Amino acid sequence: MAVYTDVSEGELEAFLRDYSIGGLLSYKGIAEGTENSNFLLHTTGGSYILTLYEKRVEQADLPFFLGLMDHLARKGISCPLPVHRHDGQMIGTLAGRPAVIITFLEGMWLRRPKAVHCREVGKALAALHLAGADFAMRRPNALAVDGWRKLWEGSRARADEVEPGLAAEVDADFAELERIWPQHLPAGIIHADLFPDNVFFLGEKLSGLIDFYFACNDLYAYDLATCLNAWCFEKDFSFNLTKGAAMLDGYQSVRPLNAAEKAAMPVLARGSALRFMLTRLFDWLHGPGGDLVMKRDPTEYIRRMRFHRAIRSPSEYGLQ
Repeated sequence: MAVYTDVSEGELEAFLRDYSIGGLLSYKGIAEGTENSNFLLHTTGGSYILTLYEKRVEQADLPFFLGLMDHLARKGISCPLPVHRHDGQMIGTLAGRPAVIITFLEGMWLRRPKAVHCREVGKALAALHLAGADFAMRRPNALAVDGWRKLWEGSRARADEVEPGLAAEVDADFAELERIWPQHLPAGIIHADLFPDNVFFLGEKLSGLIDFYFACNDLYAYDLATCLNAWCFEKDFSFNLTKGAAMLDGYQSVRPLNAAEKAAMPVLARGSALRFMLTRLFDWLHGPGGDLVMKRDPTEYIRRMRFHRAIRSPSEYGLQ
């Protein structure tokens, strides 16, 4: 979440007339995140999240994202629901951007998750994978290996500004990962961005999953590898084996991994680290600044890439 597009009070009041959620009381921008413009919205009918979709989100993909949230909620996954307008549509236009209002979930995201939280995330991710198995719509992963290449082409010339030698290092990673990337593992709907700020907790209980705007069809184990990267490293860049084992055990308590998925975990985790390093690198070099836009430092994912490159067995993640 972030704010790239400002919204005036008058514009928002006019926009709300198309909904049955009451009149505007207050709204404020949410600075965390990097993709869309988000606001916490309070009306006489309750609290909501207002999202304006920026350039990285294709408007043609919105029915997939919003339909997926509806589908998952019907299957028992705690996630926000899009609010329908008077005309039955979910998508409107505000400040020149496609915009939606979604329901507000209680809870808070954790800046210092513990192993117990990682176990709950693993269970929730597996439940999401199972719940999405019969979702009728499909969306290819725009940030699969081919998409990484495009990001790299836009950043390579300046990569050594972030860290000397980075361009050659990433070139070597691409040469290897494109050759060995798994092709035939179990696949379906994945979240693809289940970072701590996209998971809400009430104490130790997971209360909801949010931000489905990278959701797509891809490998389930790749989604799990992304969660290992997002949840199981400490501030000093070390991997927390206790957290990793808890997340993997939680996932497998709901959806056991097969032998091929387990064997592929080091490659998938390495590729996931490269993917998030590249989006952070691109935004670091090219993205807009400002008080309500949070740029994420790519260097922590450079460290993750190097960690995964040295892994020789999935057991080093705590995988049984």
